[in-house]
Amino acid sequence: MGRERLDLPLTAMAVVLTVGTGAVDAASFIRLGGVFSSVMTGNLVVSGYAIGTGDLGHLLTTVTAVIGYVLGVAAGTGVAGRGGMIAVLGAELLALVAFAVGWEVTGGRPSAVALHVLLVLTAMAMGLQSAAMRALGGRRVVSTTYLTGTLTGVIAALLTSGGLAGAMVRDIAILTAVVVGAAAGTLVVTLVPAALPAIPLVTVLAALTMAGLTRPR
Repeated sequence: MGRERLDLPLTAMAVVLTVGTGAVDAASFIRLGGVFSSVMTGNLVVSGYAIGTGDLGHLLTTVTAVIGYVLGVAAGTGVAGRGGMIAVLGAELLALVAFAVGWEVTGGRPSAVALHVLLVLTAMAMGLQSAAMRALGGRRVVSTTYLTGTLTGVIAALLTSGGLAGAMVRDIAILTAVVVGAAAGTLVVTLVPAALPAIPLVTVLAALTMAGLTRPR
């Protein structure tokens, strides 16, 4: 079996979206209750920690994130069946616009109810994004949110393939992108918190543009 060739449009779209994922996760960890918007495995571990320590407030926050993500995946899967990836990315953009409004209204420091509302919106956006990538279809599913499997695949491929195949190059770029996005999100939240929503909004808009340009006519 030959090596998978690098799909440049798919790689560019995935890398751009993953930058946004990193920024959103950093912001949610710093300002939305110490949980993640896309890493549900991490949230499940945090929920176990919260149960073990009796921290019911933290438990409720992790439950909010998981519920938001599940709703996003469910909605995205339904939308994808009717309108494909572009429609799902459009839905993600709407969720991020709503998040941006709430973020600005609260000054990037939401409390109580507002925190849970914003967390639901960001987790829904990440769930929608996961569904959008699955909706590509016909090719190996590429994740821009849950990346443990991506890292596992890169390590296994490095040990067994003896070289950099196209899929491996893409996966390394995606892993790099989430670090870049998280670093950028952390800096923006720290220095210019009002600008934080611009990162995921720009990345999804860029992905929508690329998807539109590469869609078969």
